[in-house]
Amino acid sequence: MKKKLISISMCICFLLELLSFGIGSPKVYARSTVKENSEMCIDYSHQSKGYVMVKYKESTDKKLKAQVKGSSGVVYTYNLKPKKWASFPLSDGNGTYKVTVYKNVAGTSYATVGACEFKAKLSSSLAPFLTSSQYIDYTKNTKCVKKAKTLCKKSKTEMNKVKKIYKWTLKYFKYDKKKAKTVQSGYLPDLDKVYKAKKGICFDYAATMVAMLRSQGVATKLVIGYAGSAYHAWINVYTKKKGWVTGAIYFNGRKWNMMDPTFADSSNSSAAIMEYIGNGSNYTAKYIY
Repeated sequence: MKKKLISISMCICFLLELLSFGIGSPKVYARSTVKENSEMCIDYSHQSKGYVMVKYKESTDKKLKAQVKGSSGVVYTYNLKPKKWASFPLSDGNGTYKVTVYKNVAGTSYATVGACEFKAKLSSSLAPFLTSSQYIDYTKNTKCVKKAKTLCKKSKTEMNKVKKIYKWTLKYFKYDKKKAKTVQSGYLPDLDKVYKAKKGICFDYAATMVAMLRSQGVATKLVIGYAGSAYHAWINVYTKKKGWVTGAIYFNGRKWNMMDPTFADSSNSSAAIMEYIGNGSNYTAKYIY
């Protein structure tokens, strides 16, 4: 079991670095609440829906970053692409946020292009976890979203949807060991490409499941943290009966188990790994998306 966990963690250790880069599909731009200068624009008019949008307006070959900091004090760092919008979740819920845009000037040094501080009041504490964002980029036409609609057509509860999507993920995808060894900084899942390939790394598994669940009205968190001593990604879901199911669990008819499809699949759902997955104390959250 230790050898299996070590081999899996070799690609997972890149995950936190990978999540510091990338671009997603933004929502419709509104100008009612905006901080803007000649280079950048921060649109927080969508705060009630649980996200903020950022755009660097000029052409440049310089690296660009955005940081979002909420009441928890955790700083979320993202990559930007020039002239394209990116949307980021307000993971800390209601409260004061500071969003800062940076441009690389030399080496690892960045200069502040612009910043904005605002107080967010969400329509619901679940709002950030029911929508598309940079890391979980999907629409109603995304293939896995269409699959979720078919799978969950007769499902009446959140956990029934979780169970069906979880089982489908294990059956449909294979763990891509080659990709895990060669994945580059800046990688973000293209869910349609992952779906077509029928294989992926831990980020692919997690983003696919989150997109599928959110599209079915199940508030879902993509959590980045430690699985034992290794960086990993897992999923937490919200149910009306139990609230947030911390540790991302599913019910198999006998007991609740940790819903971590990457570990379960890459270890062929062995009894030892499923016992590890089912122990919530093995997981420590660091970032929540």
